[in-house]
Amino acid sequence: MEKRDSGILRWEICYAVLVLLLFAAVVANIWIGSANISVGDVFKILFTDVFRGQAQYTIVWSIRMPRMAAAALLGGALGVSGYLIQTYFRNPIASPFVLGISSGAKMVLAFCVVIATNLLGGLSGVSMVVASFIGSLLAMGFVLLCAGKTKNMAILLIIGIMIGYICSAITDLIITFAKDEEIVNLTYWSMGSFSGKDWDDVAVIAGFVLVSFAGTMLLVKPIAAFRMGEGYAQSMGMNVKLFRVLIILLSSVMSACVVAYAGPVSFVGIAVPHLTKMMFSTSRPAVILPGTFLMGAVFCMICDLIARTAFAPTELAIGTVTAIFGAPVVIAMLLSRRRREL
Repeated sequence: MEKRDSGILRWEICYAVLVLLLFAAVVANIWIGSANISVGDVFKILFTDVFRGQAQYTIVWSIRMPRMAAAALLGGALGVSGYLIQTYFRNPIASPFVLGISSGAKMVLAFCVVIATNLLGGLSGVSMVVASFIGSLLAMGFVLLCAGKTKNMAILLIIGIMIGYICSAITDLIITFAKDEEIVNLTYWSMGSFSGKDWDDVAVIAGFVLVSFAGTMLLVKPIAAFRMGEGYAQSMGMNVKLFRVLIILLSSVMSACVVAYAGPVSFVGIAVPHLTKMMFSTSRPAVILPGTFLMGAVFCMICDLIARTAFAPTELAIGTVTAIFGAPVVIAMLLSRRRREL
């Protein structure tokens, strides 16, 4: 009982720390930028109408707030998507980026953007997510096909990486031969960025991400049973095939939403679930899933802040910053697992 109480206390403290970090990241993202706005003015802009109609008000509400909200939602989606894929493949370094799922989404979306820009004048936000989702499913389907032919996870990960390279090469070809008027800013988008978002974009992102996250939370008990082994899950009366399909769909929707609105963002899906498990010192899905969403939101908000301010006015690709902070976590995790095996 005492051990259980100490575990719950640790989880409560961890959640409190994440919420405080989230609040600090929100304030920092709204406050820091090329336009000099004091913290006091930021709170006045958020909670009063004193600055309504002025430039500061527009900067905060129309530029910084939508971007910050998009980074938080998409960061949370990346973390949860990575956790689901790691659960599915039972491998801690599986993620949408590593397995080529993000690259597949990017490839199909780039193709659809070129076609739609030429024929229809552009794609809507929902259409972008749908195109990315189709690409995610295509890449995931090929990975699953290979998974049925080999049980060696190292080989499967290498195949996923090769799928990512192939899809990225095709995307580069599309970008190279597309006309400028057909594919505005796609090169910059393919590098990854949270910039240029408005409240309409945030509404679409929130719809896809929050519904998918809610669906994931409904699968908490099946996820816990599946982590104990397929035999145990079936003995508990669980439909494992249906569960696998749901995991694929939920993870694909979330990763597709990220690719559609921010481009491919690396290492978040690997590093965030691992950091969350370390922080909470548990692997219980009911505890880890909300923590992973919060951790992903904080991680991406901080990385986005660094991306747009470190070398201002030049903005770094978000994938560059997430790789700098996420890759060391993955290396440390692999070395730690290697020491345990020895």
